[in-house]
Amino acid sequence: MIHGIDVSAYQPETYSTAGLDFVIVKATEGLSYTNPRLAAQTQRARDAGLVVGFYHYPHMVNSPQAEADYFLAHAPIRPGDVIVFDWEGYDTANKGVPRARQVAYRDAWLAYVKGKLPGHRVGMYCNTDYWLNVDTSSNCGDFLWIATAGAPAGQPGIKANWLIHQYSTTGGIDHDVADFPDRAALSAWAHMTEEDPMAGITKQDIFDAVWKTDQITAPADAADLKTNPTWQPQSYLKGIDQRLQQLLKQEAAQTAALTALAKLIGTGVDTAAVVAAVQKAIADAVVSVDVHVTGNGA
Repeated sequence: MIHGIDVSAYQPETYSTAGLDFVIVKATEGLSYTNPRLAAQTQRARDAGLVVGFYHYPHMVNSPQAEADYFLAHAPIRPGDVIVFDWEGYDTANKGVPRARQVAYRDAWLAYVKGKLPGHRVGMYCNTDYWLNVDTSSNCGDFLWIATAGAPAGQPGIKANWLIHQYSTTGGIDHDVADFPDRAALSAWAHMTEEDPMAGITKQDIFDAVWKTDQITAPADAADLKTNPTWQPQSYLKGIDQRLQQLLKQEAAQTAALTALAKLIGTGVDTAAVVAAVQKAIADAVVSVDVHVTGNGA
């Protein structure tokens, strides 16, 4: 995991960047507030080569689209910056807003901003109370940033997949960890340029992996079961085809036998003998059926 912080006007412009890989800065709130330290706090992170993110705190009685437009107009967003919707409603601006409205607002804000910034990661921040008790659909956009102050870093205590964990407010600054091996991986993810896991894999590689993997249990009656207990998929399909062909031959032989026997009925052949012979022929048939019926001449 890598480390970062999130800052707002409550934190200084000259916060320490030692040991950090990312900083998420509060940009706006509602329809009229912009963090007065936004520019300086952002530049501090950029100068240190950190991955940068911006978040918006809503007043959910307003239009989510209008607030999103306000955020987009004031946040100094560049390629590779991470976008966050800060979903919490305990303050006077939101505590009277019905929970259903808060959920709908979140969904609308995330969708609208993602539509405006399709090349950016657009996700959601919330604490465990909101995630467990207000959320109804697990919608967090591109990622979940979960807050559980006092919990061990990287152990937020939820089952859902999370990407960032705010685990401490030590020293008046919110401390976070992100589930990436290093800053380069976070940057690649933020730029949507992560390494393609299928890069360099050819069609022949896929064919070999699918058709030449010797991991299928051979049939119990395979002739070479002891020396070749597992088969490749192509061998298994060949075996299935061979068995199918045997069944088709058996079916044709049985049909021919039944047809021939049926012609004997009513021609002086003992009917009971015919039935018995047919039943035995069917029971004994393997590849072909060889049935002999002898009437009593009655």
